[in-house]
Amino acid sequence: MSRSEWVSTLPLWRRCLAMLNWRPVYDIEQRTRQLELKEIEDERLLKQLDAENKRLAELESRLDALLLNAPSE
Repeated sequence: MSRSEWVSTLPLWRRCLAMLNWRPVYDIEQRTRQLELKEIEDERLLKQLDAENKRLAELESRLDALLLNAPSE
C-alpha cells in the first residue's frame, strides 16, 4: 500500500497529522508487516527444503539397495 493510499484510509484528524509528516505508527506497521512476510517466506522455504531432503534421502536409500543387490564382477 502506498503512502497516499494509506493516508486516504485515515480519519480526517489523522490525515492532517499525516500531512505534517507525523506518522511513526505507519513506519512501525510497515516494518512489522515486512518482518511477518519474511518469516512466512522463511517457513515456506524451510518446508520446501525439508521435503527435498526427504526425497533425496529416499533416492539415496534406493540407490544403496540397488548397489547391494547388483552382481559383482
